[in-house]
Amino acid sequence: MSAAGAPAWELAFAPASAEETQALGAALAGALAPGDLIVLTGELGAGKTTFTQGLGEGLGVRPGIISPTFVLVRIHPNLPDGPRPGGPDLVHVDAYRLEGEGEIDDLDLENWADTAVTVVEWGRGRVEHLVDSWLDIELVRAGAPAPGADHAAPVLDFDTEDDDEPRLLRIRAFGPRWAEHPQVPWPAVDRPASAEVTPGDAEVTPGGAEVTPSEREAGR
Repeated sequence: MSAAGAPAWELAFAPASAEETQALGAALAGALAPGDLIVLTGELGAGKTTFTQGLGEGLGVRPGIISPTFVLVRIHPNLPDGPRPGGPDLVHVDAYRLEGEGEIDDLDLENWADTAVTVVEWGRGRVEHLVDSWLDIELVRAGAPAPGADHAAPVLDFDTEDDDEPRLLRIRAFGPRWAEHPQVPWPAVDRPASAEVTPGDAEVTPGGAEVTPSEREAGR
């Protein structure tokens, strides 16, 4: 439906642990609604599943989120006795082994559009045609190997050896659904000094407070 242009807004965080990565996912969940699509990108061990676990916690879906590598799609229903009863389900997709739009279309992701938030790992460049708005979220390990490096011994998602290895988590928003910056109570996670929000949108401070451009001017 849509081709990516410039993002409506962009945020970056530097979570230092699995807990901080999950906290960012849980915070974002409050701004999500049925039909929303998250395109999740990152090397092995970057924290994609860890982030999705936090997202699921914030949505109040059935726990036990793991990467759907071999089943392609896992559906986590909303829990009526959870923190967000009546909220959206979570559809968790691994598109790594899928080739071309035809195989993506065969998943029939639109069947869940009215009831679920959909997260697609390895989805960049593969699923954006399904919608006119999406969030592109990328996770990068500080110690990730350079392009072309030997990947013979991949790490697991936030395994016990690198739980506290810093990550960079970048959120880019595309389409009319995300034209305005949502009011999200972000946790107190460090942000890279170079991270900026598109002019005209609210800026989120490291402590999670939202600051508009006019408020920044008044405070100078």
